[in-house]
Amino acid sequence: MGKAINGPGVAPAIGPYSAAVATGDLLFCSGQLGMDPATGDLRDGVAAQTEQALVNLRALLAAAGFGVEHVVKCTIFLTNLADFATVNEIYGRTFSEPYPARSTVQVAGLPKGGLVEIEAIAQRVG
Repeated sequence: MGKAINGPGVAPAIGPYSAAVATGDLLFCSGQLGMDPATGDLRDGVAAQTEQALVNLRALLAAAGFGVEHVVKCTIFLTNLADFATVNEIYGRTFSEPYPARSTVQVAGLPKGGLVEIEAIAQRVG
């Protein structure tokens, strides 16, 4: 069994799950919404929600002693694929080559009425 991860700036889980679970050299991060961890409120618009989701992901990674350079796979959930270019541009500012593997899918809805959710798997190397 893994260890649940929590820490400063980490958005709380909004259900019966862990924000992230570390096991061995792997970290499995639950989907991060564009939600302000202090208030629980979603930011306005897909660009602001994407930026906040990535801030939340970085905080979650840091709480486990990882960084974005350790991310090997991301999944992005969008309620509207027409937002793909906006999300892709913001995402591209967070990660660098070699980029993590990634899937992007359109979904019917997200918790709290979110427009984007980003989950990740990270691996510590060395």
